[in-house]
This record gives sequence, structure tokens and C-alpha cells, in this order.
Amino acid sequence: MRRPLTRAATKFAAFVLLCAAALAANAADEPVIVDTGFVEQAAARGALLWDVRSQEEYRRGHIPGAVNIDEIALVLRDPNTEDYIPVARIEQILGEAGIDPTREIVFYGAKAHTSAYFGYVTVRYLGGSGARVYHGGIDDWKAAGKPIATDAVKLPPVSFRAQVNPEVIVSTREVVARLGTPGVQIVDARTEKEFNGGDIRALRGGHIPGAVNIPYEANWVDPDTPLKLQRRQVAGKDGMSLKPAQDLRALYARLDPEKETIVYCQSGVRAAETATVLQSLGFRNVKVYDSSWLGYGNSFDAPAENVTYFNVGRVNGILMQMQQRIELLEGQIEELKAAKEKN
Repeated sequence: MRRPLTRAATKFAAFVLLCAAALAANAADEPVIVDTGFVEQAAARGALLWDVRSQEEYRRGHIPGAVNIDEIALVLRDPNTEDYIPVARIEQILGEAGIDPTREIVFYGAKAHTSAYFGYVTVRYLGGSGARVYHGGIDDWKAAGKPIATDAVKLPPVSFRAQVNPEVIVSTREVVARLGTPGVQIVDARTEKEFNGGDIRALRGGHIPGAVNIPYEANWVDPDTPLKLQRRQVAGKDGMSLKPAQDLRALYARLDPEKETIVYCQSGVRAAETATVLQSLGFRNVKVYDSSWLGYGNSFDAPAENVTYFNVGRVNGILMQMQQRIELLEGQIEELKAAKEKN
């Protein structure tokens, strides 16, 4: 027979429950997309910093203590389908690198690097809940005058088993099954040209029926910053900072935060940024269509709008013309070399 709790024990139990609730509330209130100050504090309390860039970029300089497995979106995806490699293989790769997805993790790359968001979505997919994205990345870190390290960080191996979260990723079959469902909205994070079928990156061009096109760059203060950098019209990446929350809410005002929201792009990486931004704005049920248009556009039984088709003959013709020009240039170079030797 169980004895009834004493008044003191009852008060203590209530206090424990209150503390647990407070801790849960604080965790929920923590931002998903974080700044330099948050990264410093996270590193001080032992959080794992994950540099998602290539090994070469990592070796040139990274945040002290950060780990790296090379370009994350290349390592953890099949190079042909651009879908995730088998979960067992992901477990092995991360385990050997000493990365436990259940830890607090801060992902970063270059400023606005979409692979950092891909890392965040990946950890959620594997069952982790303590991940964050440092949108400003190494660029903001350097701009703030923070220290840079060049020595590679090697963590002891760990063993973990993923607890795959089916609420994070959706498949082509699941997307098709949801078409026309009142409680579902679909966001296409690609460019307008891709959306309209003018830029074909699969066997078909076009978009998923009913999708709303909001390019992921629209999340930035100035979406044209990469082009301006190429043209040397700007000196830095400040324009690639995220817009203020109120501007982001206005950008996505046509969407309902209470509906299931599916985000896609070409292969799921750009979509990861938009999905994370929507989550940070309070959207309750956001999923990434990982196969995205690469999977959907190659599935001829999947309904599509603004459909265009990849013209293999035209592309082969262009390639042949380029090859002929290359051969012509090579011949001219050889002639110039021969003439120079004679002189």
C-alpha cells in the first residue's frame, strides 16, 4: 500500500514540476536563428559548433573549437539523387567524427550559407532538438573581431542511433497525396524563372500545383547582394543578413501559420533556409520536401504546372559548338606557339 505524500513532499514535487515547466518554456523561447553573442555563450557552455563548409575553407580559418566533416550537403547526400544517404551511413559518419546530434549544436558556414540550414534540418530529422543556425557565420564572426583558429578539431568517436522524426521531411508520394488539401500550403523557394519553367533543372520544368513562389533570397535585406558582389557594387555581405522579423512576417503574410507548410526548392537545401525562417516566425508544422523539384520534376506521374521539358538535343548541340570553339582556340594557340618558336 502506497503512503500518501506529506505536505512537504507535495510542495517539493510541485516545485520540481514548476522548474521543469520553466526550463521547457525557456528552451522554447530560445531563438532558432542566432547571432554572434549567442554563439559565444553557446561555446562557453560546451555546445558543439559545426562548420558546414568545405575542408579547405575550414582549414583557412574557423571559429575556435568548431568541427568539420567537409561540405555537409555533399557528404550526407547521394550525389545523383541529392537525397539523404542511408541513415545507418550517416550514423557512422557522424559517430566517427564525434558528433552527437542530440547535443546542443550551432551550425554555421559563410554568411547566409544554406548548408547551415540544411544541417539544422538534418539534426531535427535525426531526432535532435537542440540545434541552432548562425546565419551570419564566419563573416559576422570575423567582422566582430572574434578569434579565428586554423587547427582542425578532432573529437573522440561517439555511438548514437538516430530517432528519425517523420514530421521533418516529406517524400514525393506524400506531397502528391496532399495536393489540394485545404490544411496544407506549399512554398516554392526557387527563383521565379525556375518556378515558371524557364530554368529547367530536371527532366521537366515548372512547379508543384498550388505552390506559392517566394525565393529564399527574399529572406535577406538585399536579395541582389551576390550579384552586386560579383559586379563589385558592394564591398561586403551585409545585404545577405536576414530581414527584421516584422518584414519577414510581411513577406509570408499570405501563408497561414496554423497550416501544414511544405517547402521545396531544387534539392532541399535552399528550402531548408525558408523552412527554418518560417519556424522561427511561429509556423507550427513546417516540413521540407527533401527530394524537391529534382525528385518531383523527374516523376512524370506527379501533376505539375507551367510544365516545360528538357531538350537533350539542344543541349548536345550547344556542347558540340563549345567543343568546336575550344578545338579552334587550341589550334590558334598552337599556331601562335609555332610562330613564336620560329622567331
